[in-house]
Amino acid sequence: MTVAAKKHVITKEERKVIFASSLGTVFEWYDFYLYGSLAAVIGKQFFSGVNETTAFIFALMAFAAGFAVRPFGALVFGRLGDLVGRKYTFLVTIMIMGLSTFVVGLLPSYASIGIAAPIILISLRMLQGLALGGEYGGAATYVAEHAPRNKRGAFTAWIQTTATLGLFLSLIVILLTRNFTGADFDVWGWRIPFLVSILLLGVSLWIRLSLSESPAFVKMKAEGTTSKAPISESFGQWKNLRFVLIALFGLVVGQAVVWYTGQFYALFFLTKTLMVDAQTANLLIAASLIIATPFFVVFGSLSDRIGRKPIIMAGCLIAALTYFPIFKGLTHFANPALEVAQQKSPITVIADPATCTFQFDPVGKAKFLSSCDIAKGALVKSGISYENEAAPAGTVASIKVGEKIIASFEGGGLDKDAFKAQSKEFGDALTASIKEAGYPAKADPNHIDYPMVLLLLTLLVVYVTMVYGPIAAMLVEFFPTRIRYTSMSLPYHIGNGWFGGFLPTVAFALVAWKGDIYFGLWYPVGFALMTFVIGMIFVKETNHVDIHSNSVDLESVR
Repeated sequence: MTVAAKKHVITKEERKVIFASSLGTVFEWYDFYLYGSLAAVIGKQFFSGVNETTAFIFALMAFAAGFAVRPFGALVFGRLGDLVGRKYTFLVTIMIMGLSTFVVGLLPSYASIGIAAPIILISLRMLQGLALGGEYGGAATYVAEHAPRNKRGAFTAWIQTTATLGLFLSLIVILLTRNFTGADFDVWGWRIPFLVSILLLGVSLWIRLSLSESPAFVKMKAEGTTSKAPISESFGQWKNLRFVLIALFGLVVGQAVVWYTGQFYALFFLTKTLMVDAQTANLLIAASLIIATPFFVVFGSLSDRIGRKPIIMAGCLIAALTYFPIFKGLTHFANPALEVAQQKSPITVIADPATCTFQFDPVGKAKFLSSCDIAKGALVKSGISYENEAAPAGTVASIKVGEKIIASFEGGGLDKDAFKAQSKEFGDALTASIKEAGYPAKADPNHIDYPMVLLLLTLLVVYVTMVYGPIAAMLVEFFPTRIRYTSMSLPYHIGNGWFGGFLPTVAFALVAWKGDIYFGLWYPVGFALMTFVIGMIFVKETNHVDIHSNSVDLESVR
């Protein structure tokens, strides 16, 4: 590295590029997270034609639809970005996201227009997902193509903070609106955070319109070397497709599962498994995010000096090796009574193995009605580990707590009322038995070691910053200018939208199958190790690549 490169001082224009790209992406994540944060309220407003539980499930399914279409957004807007330019494409994506969110705030409820309300809502959610699928690749590419070669990791790392900041912004606006509207929040106050997005959209558009096009794209356009068919060139030619696959499995999948484990599954584990009060858990997670978020930029900058690959691979490996002790540590420090009860009073599910299914339910519609599934589901939802013991074929499953046996029941064939009555009787008996055995109904706030829990949660987020901080620059450097937007966007959104998005549901199914509250961790551990192995073998360092050349030698970053 030259002395001039070392002494590079960020210019006013570079600051503007980083700020405008990051700010717009924060606003897009704000729009996207609003829906998830308000899913329960939205279920009542737009799916009130069914019972409350089903309405909430439908609301979550609509939220999931936004994730499902992200890869398609990556194709649509990636192609547009490689054909007409980076700047104009992410102007389009932010307009679609902002206007879709604003319209949700105006949309009449189910009570007003009937079935049209949920249909329009789901359509808007899919538009949001498509827009988000095009935004990340555009912002990362645009910033990287403006950055000096020795600052690409540092510059693009600011993009990596936007998902966290967008989540914070949505939660703050919701909190302020709840305090302002009080009891009317569920009636009309929930619309305000959606309507506010029009102001955010205006600010983002104003800033982005003042930006110039990426210099790499301008150069390529002037030379007449733009791709005429970026999708077919990226994915229809093996010489390029194999690098898309390497990027997906050798970089993004591991990054995705580490990210979702540190920011989402940790919260799920605290609230659903360890039974920590939701407000306490959210505050702890929020504090860990505040402490660790600067490390996105730290590791992004470090990757400019020592390389992207060593940091990302180290993050995947360290996470995989330490997840089990960290989550066991969370149990020890957040709910020590649960840890003691599991050691002193182990629980066993006695069932015919043929009646036990793998309870994977990504959309919340499956019904698990065998006596085995009912028994295991009840224990998992209570955050309790158990052993499995095979019973003769046809045996109705039961749960052994100490010397007590609680019989489950077969739910198939029962009508709604009968199933509800049987569930209550079984649940009451199980609750009484596990309570008698010393299992706590919830974590005792007086026995939570808050500093240690915060330390472990912060460590999980630091892992996120290791894998996520440098990856935007690396994905940009992985592909030539002519197909960069398209090629990097698809693996990123498949990895994060699908492999990461399925983490909570797969982890729940793994825990229910095995009976160990930590067994769900094998999902992120397995994929993180897979990425480490594939990455170490097939991925080469990219921070030396000249991304302003349209003839990037893909073999050099193989």
